[in-house]
Amino acid sequence: MVHAAAKRGGAIGAFNVILIEHAEAYAIGANASKLPTIFQISQNAVEYHGFLKPIARACQAIAEQSEVDISVHLDHAEDENLIRQALDLGFDSIMFDGSKLDFATNVAKSAELAKLCKQYGASLEVELGEVGGKDGVHAPGVRTNPAEAKKFVEATGVDLLAVAVGSSHAMTTRDATLDFELIKELAAVVPVPLVLHGSSGVSDTDLQKAVASGMRKINIATHLNHVFSNEVRAALSGDPKLVDPRKYIKPARTAVAAEIARLLTLLG
Repeated sequence: MVHAAAKRGGAIGAFNVILIEHAEAYAIGANASKLPTIFQISQNAVEYHGFLKPIARACQAIAEQSEVDISVHLDHAEDENLIRQALDLGFDSIMFDGSKLDFATNVAKSAELAKLCKQYGASLEVELGEVGGKDGVHAPGVRTNPAEAKKFVEATGVDLLAVAVGSSHAMTTRDATLDFELIKELAAVVPVPLVLHGSSGVSDTDLQKAVASGMRKINIATHLNHVFSNEVRAALSGDPKLVDPRKYIKPARTAVAAEIARLLTLLG
């Protein structure tokens, strides 16, 4: 899916699922845009639910009923047992987060997991560089080095590489400053598609510029939670007696679906 998007000169939008309504909204939006997408379930989301299997099966069922291709992906996994659970459940891809490890350890573990994923017919995404808090990621030197990235991919056999180029996780404002020249440098030397994490903090214009510069998978989570929560707040504040969750979650799901269709069209 990512390579097909690259051939079109676009990128795939990948969106994090926390509640089943997120997955429903993403599928509605994808069908409306007629573009494929990726459901991402993070290790944090699994910890919230207590188990991987229920939310995974729900996402897979929604994906199977969609009119367009939808992949189910494990996001930011550090726990190898969780990675194996996801593979056994039939996940299409895994994101191993070894960014806290030193380079040599990250290479060794990523290479080991790349082989494991290939045995299951799944792809492996890894992260090199720091995509952390807003202050850390904008500090001097906290960027992915192109030569190091090329060496890392060649040594590990991974399928996608998430890189640090100026975005940051969990931003609620869309004013991140991306290093577009670095993205171009990375795209020119790294032999696998590049992934942009922390894309909620990036403006529409800069998202499109990042894609034009070589980004091929765009991860968005916090921005969509913002859209969802705003609708829930509006519904509850508009009717203090409202207690049926369907009455306040449905408009949130509808709003997110519309935003997904818009984002997929923007990226695709």
